[in-house]
Amino acid sequence: MTAEEKLSSLGLTLPPAPKPLGVYKPIVIVDNLAYLSGHGPLQADGSLMFGRVGDDLNLEAGRLQARQVGLAMLATLRENLGSLNRVVRVIKLLGMVNCTSDFLSHPKVINGCSELFADVFGGATGVGARSAVGMGSLPDNIGVEIEGIFEISPA
Repeated sequence: MTAEEKLSSLGLTLPPAPKPLGVYKPIVIVDNLAYLSGHGPLQADGSLMFGRVGDDLNLEAGRLQARQVGLAMLATLRENLGSLNRVVRVIKLLGMVNCTSDFLSHPKVINGCSELFADVFGGATGVGARSAVGMGSLPDNIGVEIEGIFEISPA
């Protein structure tokens, strides 16, 4: 099953591809690599999800925000590549969690995105290298921001 077919079979709806909120590009393609800038938890209606894990969000709420970030990343990939089927593999993700200083489960939060990519692309393609770190704050008080590098096939 292709990534597009899997997305449909899972009943997932992508939010609109996010627009830059500063002086940067959401995606830069160099040769066969797509570099995605940090994405936030953008919902289908275009609004963001907010909160700080360990304060007003628990682990599960943070994980759900990470999953929503993954959907926003997929929207950027689809808009710029024409199809998610051009993704050859996830190379690397950097997940940043807006959290309290005593919160220690950053990887469990970012699993929300990693599990989504494994579901959509399959384990061999959708699971790459990853870092998950805690931050004292993130833009606009979003709970999670994730950036990624993807190997892509020619158009």
